[in-house]
Order: sequence, then C-alpha cells, then structure tokens
Amino acid sequence: MADTVEKVSTTEASSSSAEAPIPAEITEPTTTEKTKWGDVEDDDEEEANAVSELNSLTIKEESVLDEPEDSSIKAVTSGETPYTSASRFEDLNLSPELMKGLYVEMKFEKPSKIQAISLPMIITPPHKHLIAQAHNGSGKTTCFVLGMLSRVDPSLREPQALCICPTRELAIQNMEVLQKMGKFTGITAELAVPESNHGVTSARRAHVSAQVVIGTPGTLKKWIAFKKLGLNHLKILVFDEADHMLATDGFRDDSLRIMKDIERVNPKYQVLLFSATFNETVKDFVQRTVKDPNQLFVKREDLKLDSVKQYKVVCPREQNKIEVIKDQIMELGDIGQTIIFVKTKVSAGKVHKALADMGYDVTSVHGNMTQEDRDKKVKEFKDCLTQVLIATDVLARGFDQQRVNLVVNYNLPTKYDTGEPDYEVYLHRVGRAGRFGRKGAVFNLLLDDRREIEVMEKIERYFEAQVKEIKSWNSEEEYKSALKEAGLLDE
Repeated sequence: MADTVEKVSTTEASSSSAEAPIPAEITEPTTTEKTKWGDVEDDDEEEANAVSELNSLTIKEESVLDEPEDSSIKAVTSGETPYTSASRFEDLNLSPELMKGLYVEMKFEKPSKIQAISLPMIITPPHKHLIAQAHNGSGKTTCFVLGMLSRVDPSLREPQALCICPTRELAIQNMEVLQKMGKFTGITAELAVPESNHGVTSARRAHVSAQVVIGTPGTLKKWIAFKKLGLNHLKILVFDEADHMLATDGFRDDSLRIMKDIERVNPKYQVLLFSATFNETVKDFVQRTVKDPNQLFVKREDLKLDSVKQYKVVCPREQNKIEVIKDQIMELGDIGQTIIFVKTKVSAGKVHKALADMGYDVTSVHGNMTQEDRDKKVKEFKDCLTQVLIATDVLARGFDQQRVNLVVNYNLPTKYDTGEPDYEVYLHRVGRAGRFGRKGAVFNLLLDDRREIEVMEKIERYFEAQVKEIKSWNSEEEYKSALKEAGLLDE
C-alpha cells in the first residue's frame, strides 16, 4: 500500500463496474411502454444536462495523493477514517475467488490510478458514501463492480447490491463485467430492464433472490413497488453515469424514490456516484441527499490528449458529409471499428445505406427499434461482426468497445430546446474512441453554415482545445495525414 490520503471535510464524487454468474432469470425487453429514453426507448432528440465547471463544486479543503503519473487526481475524505491507496489488488484484502476473477478472467495486473485510490474508500469500513469523477476509460466500472462484489455475503440469498444505469445497453454491459469478474465467487446477479410482452410481468414475477441487481430506474422502481425486490439487506447502491441519473430532465424523480424506499427499511447503506462529468444538478443533489461523502475528482477531461486526435471538416452540403465518410475516411485503410453519431433516424438511414452499398457491415441503433433488436445489434458490434455502428446518443455514455478507434460526429450534439452545444454529450462521444489509452481519432462534420460553425467554436472554447481543421473537405491527402497523425495509418 502507498500514499495515505489525508483526512479532510467536504461534499461530492462518482464511477465504475463488474459481474458474477446469473442463474436468476434475465427479463426480456418490451416494446409497448414508452418512457424516458434510457429505460425503454431512445428518442432521437435525447438531451443531457448543461455542464458547469468542475471547479465550481464546493470543496472546503483538498488532499492530493502524491501520484507522479497522475497528479490531477484529488481525493477528499470525510470523517476520521484513514485511507491508503492500493498499489496491488492484494492490498484490498479481497476473497481468493474475487482475486482469481481479477487475474484470470479480467486479466488485470494491478489497479489503475482511479482504482488504487477509490477502492480503499469503497471497501474500508465504515463504508462511507463516495462521489467519484474520472475520465472515460480510466477503469471506473471496475471500481463500483468490485465494490459491489466485495460487499456481498454469498451465503445470504437476498439483494445486497444495486446498480442503477440510465440505459439498458449500459446495464447489460455492466452485468457482463460483473459476471466475468465474479465468475468464481458463486454470487448471483439479475438484470432489471424492461420486459417483453411475452416475458414475466413485474406484477407476476418471483421474488428476486439474486445478490446483485443491475438495471434501469423505471424497472427497478416497479419491482420495488410490487414487493418483488427486497431492500432490507441492501448494503450498497451505485449510480452509474450519475450526472444523467440525477438530472431533472433525466431520472432524478425515480432515483429519489428508490433511495427513499431503501432508507425506510435500511438507512445504513452506502451510496456510490460515478460519472465522467458532473454538473450543478449533481452538486445540488449531493448537498441535500448524500451526507458526508468521500470525494474523488480528476480534472475535466483534457481533449488535447495525444491518444485521441480531433478534427473538423466543413462541408458545402449535407450529401458531402456522407461522401467524406464513405469516400475518404472509410476508404483509407483498416482503422478498426467506427461509431458514427447522428441526431435523427433519417440521417442514420442515409449513412447506413451509403456504407452498406459499398459493402461495409453496418449496424444502426435508433428509437424505432424494439429493445430486442437494439440488444442484438449492439451485441453484433461488440462481437466484431460489424465494422460500423451508427447511433444516436443512447450509446454516447459508458459504451465500452476497445476496438473503436474512430468516432465521427455526423451531427454535433446540441440541446433540443436552445440549440446550444451539449458539452457533456460531446465529451462522452469523444470518450468512445481511443479507450484505455489506445490511439483514436474524432472527425466532426459541419455544414458550411454559421450556426454549426458557431457550435463547434463554442465547444473548442469550452474545452480550451483547438480542433484541427481539414481545409479541403474532399482532399484525400489531408485525411491521410490526419489518420497518420492519429496513429491509425502507417507512415
């Protein structure tokens, strides 16, 4: 163990994920219920919350760990409990079964920086609340999944850990990690996502005996209301992508209801809030709801990191955007898997047809699809059966696919009501490329229109990053140069 974290007082933090065998029934998706975008059906105009400076979070004092490779990590502790960062997983006193899962199944060698600092805070009694903000791809999913698995008593067949996610895709992904990491523990887990017409309804389903439950807020709320999900033995509650979970236009009401339901029967549970970004919504929520938390923050994502290169292309017409994708970017070599983010189903259809006609294996995910079809398409992409995924922002958050080297913003993310840039969503989109330090590139396609150009300029100012411009939208040499600079083409 190394680097003791000094005790300090304050308020805020969040992020992570893992998995165990699932003998319990996994429910099927539904197509008849329409609610918020993550729980049942994604809308083409999904919006995240406005982002404010991370520095605006009220921190009375700070304790910065002496981590020479990542001195931007700041850990702020509450109360008398001393914490020491874990240089090895052995420092965490985990069960042999969990250790085997980490080394054999996950193939980890040692904790990442965020894991080394946050895991002792999660696991060490008296198990104080934690609000943790960390970069995309930093390993935060492992933090909360390992935290949940470490707190479960395998001999007690009752729910003891609950993870709430804004989308079914993220819930499924977290479940996959948990099953893999917990493979040797015997811990059971169940997925709580919307059910299909042919599945067991919430009212008729059996009492949940799985020790870990991961799901979306609407479904979890129903299971609790129908007395199918018991909360008496719950030890730990995780909010993944906490900024969206607690947004007033997201899942705040459902999240508050679930927390109140837990507190009525079990007030001594631990809350973990994890996200790559935080805003005033989370700050306000934490100050009113989560008492005396530990905090962990990393400075706002540096978009000028060498691992991900960003470019902008100004196109004369909409059709030129498609030509850039199919004739320039996709034709220049083997650049791994690609995600293309669009705003509408119409755009998704146009891009899909253009690439499919050229022989590319393309997957599209949008709001007109059934839950079952969405799950199938995402799995195809994650299994590398398709090269290109076209999606709305339902997959901007938390979607892990290590082979994604390229992200194309066919449309920049903007807020539906104001047309202003959605900085938070942009950050999450960029985070899909170059996962875990790998090379990656992001191409932002703009119309030669003052409004779109202004949106890009505002994004650059906000993140204090100058995005390099491809001067001529149809110049093959400029695209080659950009991809070489990003490490995606050989010199």
